[in-house]
Amino acid sequence: RLLPLLLLLGPALGPALGQGLGQTRFICTSVPLDGDVCAASALGTGSAEELKGTVLQLRETVLQQKETIMNQKETIRELTAKLGRCESQSVLELPGEGKGRKGFSKNTMGDLSRPAAAETLSQLGQTLQSLKTRLENLEQFSRMNSSSQTNNLKDILQNKIDDLEKQVLSRVNSLEEGKLSPRNESEERGKIESTLTSLHQRISDLEKGQKDNRPPDRFQLTFHLRTNYMYAKVKKSLPEMYAFSICMWIKSSASPGMGTPFSYAVPGQANELVLIEWGNNPMEILINDKVAKLPFAINDGKWHHICVTWTTRDGVWEAYQDGTQTGNGENLAPYHPIKPQGVLVLGQEQDTLGGGFDATQAFVGELAHFNVWDRKLSPGEVYGLATCSSKALAGNVIAWAEANIDIYGGATKLTFEACRQLN
Repeated sequence: RLLPLLLLLGPALGPALGQGLGQTRFICTSVPLDGDVCAASALGTGSAEELKGTVLQLRETVLQQKETIMNQKETIRELTAKLGRCESQSVLELPGEGKGRKGFSKNTMGDLSRPAAAETLSQLGQTLQSLKTRLENLEQFSRMNSSSQTNNLKDILQNKIDDLEKQVLSRVNSLEEGKLSPRNESEERGKIESTLTSLHQRISDLEKGQKDNRPPDRFQLTFHLRTNYMYAKVKKSLPEMYAFSICMWIKSSASPGMGTPFSYAVPGQANELVLIEWGNNPMEILINDKVAKLPFAINDGKWHHICVTWTTRDGVWEAYQDGTQTGNGENLAPYHPIKPQGVLVLGQEQDTLGGGFDATQAFVGELAHFNVWDRKLSPGEVYGLATCSSKALAGNVIAWAEANIDIYGGATKLTFEACRQLN
C-alpha cells in the first residue's frame, strides 16, 4: 500500500518535463498512505518546500503546453482553409505551363495574382480614363473637321465605355462579396478584355484620320496594367546577329520592378534576348538564358533613354543611360549569335514562343523609339539618340514606326512628347 508520489505524474507529463525544466533531476520516494510526506522527503535530497515548488512548476508547464497546442490548432485551421482556397484556384491552371525560370508561379488567370478588388478597379479605371482622353482628342478633331459620321461613332464609343465601367464596377463588387468562383471570374475577365480590345481598335481606326499630321515614329506605347494580355508585337523578326544595339525611351514608376520592356523568343529558347526588371532585382539583360545586371536607375516616373550594346566576341556589353555609359562587362553569352526567325514582343516576357505571358513580369509604363541595329553603336551615336538630334539614326534591323507594331489587350498609342520637351 505504497503510493509513488512523483512517479504518478511522470507518464502523464513525459516530454514536457524535459522541455520545461531543462536538466532538473527527480528522485521518487515511496511514502505510506498514512506516512508523513515531510519526513519521507528527508530521505531524499530535497525539502518539502522544494517538492511543492517542483509540482507547481510542472503544473505551470502543462498549462503552457496546453495553451501552445490550442494556438497551433488555430493556426493549422487557418492554413488548411488557405490551402483549400489555393487548391480550388489552381484547378484552372494548365499543368506544365511556364518555365518558372524566375521563381514565379504561373498565373493563368490573368491579372495581378488576385489583387485587392479596389486595386483592380483603380487599374482598370486608368485604362478607361486613357480611352476617354483619346475620345476627347477625337472630339476636338471632329469639331475642326465636321462630320456626322465621326460624331456618331464618338457617341457609340462613349456609350460603350460607360457600359464597360458598369461591368468593371459590378465585377469588383462581386469580388468583394466573394460571389465569383474562379471559373465565373475568368469568364467575366474575358468579357472585359474583349470589350477593351474592341474599343481600342475602334478608337485606333478613328485616329487614323489624325496620323497624317504626325511623323510615323512620333508615337509611344502605354501599358496601363500589370496583366498577361496587354502587349505589342513587332511584325518583323530579328535576323541572325553577331552584334546588336538596342535603344529606347522608357518611363515607369511601377514597383516592385517595372517588368519586361521587351522579349525575343525563338524555337527551343524562350529567353533568347530579354530585358527585364522583376521584383526588387536590378534590370537585367538575358541572352540565351545568360544574365548580366544593368546599372540603370530609371524607375522614377520620368522619361529616360537607355541603350544596350553587345558583341558575340567575348560577350562584351555596354549600357548607356541618357546618353552616358553607366556600365560594361564581358562573357555574356560569348560566341553565341542571336538566332533568327523568332517573335519579338514589347511589354511581356515569353515563356513559350509568342505566348506564355506571366502578369507578374509584365511591363507597366510607357515606351517609345524602340530601335535595333545589328552592330555596336558608337558613344556619339548613342548620345545623338538620347538628345533627340535631328541626325539620329533609325534602327537598320527594327525601326520605330507605327506600321511595324501591332498592339493587343488595351495597350494604347499616343503622341510621343519627350523629344519635344528636350528641344
